[in-house]
Amino acid sequence: MSPIVFLVDVDNTLLDNDQIQADIKSHLVREYGPACRDRYWAILEDLWTELGYRDYLGALQRYRVEHPQDMGLLSMSSFLVDYPFADRLYPEALNVLAQFRRWGPTVLLTDGDVVFQPRKVERSGLSEAVGSQVLIYIHKELALDDIAIRYPARHYVLVDDKPRILAAVKEKWGQRVTTVFPRQGQYARDAKALASFNVPDVTVDHIGNLLAYNLATLVAGQQT
Repeated sequence: MSPIVFLVDVDNTLLDNDQIQADIKSHLVREYGPACRDRYWAILEDLWTELGYRDYLGALQRYRVEHPQDMGLLSMSSFLVDYPFADRLYPEALNVLAQFRRWGPTVLLTDGDVVFQPRKVERSGLSEAVGSQVLIYIHKELALDDIAIRYPARHYVLVDDKPRILAAVKEKWGQRVTTVFPRQGQYARDAKALASFNVPDVTVDHIGNLLAYNLATLVAGQQT
């Protein structure tokens, strides 16, 4: 059992996923037109409601079922899987992971499908940055027992941009976890979401702000 394990989310925590989505929308409009963009995104949102994560390739497949003769869609899959994710890392994201690894085992903990999400983690350089310690679930907040078996620790530090996830894990693990909220991406601007859940132990404006913390201060949940 490790004294401490760091669990770090990917989308809008280490990687600017909002900008990735904006790039996907721009590409769809440029190559296929605004109607395609709107329909694809509607399917994507339906899948998010159904699955609990954004299934980009699944949405493309469903869109193709509606347009079976559109051969141009085949190139869209290449755009998705070959996207330069490393260009969308937040500043200092890799340095934060390096600091965590000096303190204890560091694991990427994210939700997603079994193709696009692993590809994103690999091509961004994040998998290499944590020595391939990556967990991808459908609903990670429901997999805490499995996480604890794979990475047993006396204490955890969870870094995630979603107040809902932080609150759910805090409710289950209590004082065994320090919750850290980087106010980045769409959830940082969602006043309703912020007001609906307990305040995280630590809040920072940017992931890079965590470099100002030492281990004791971070684990104690003290603001610098």
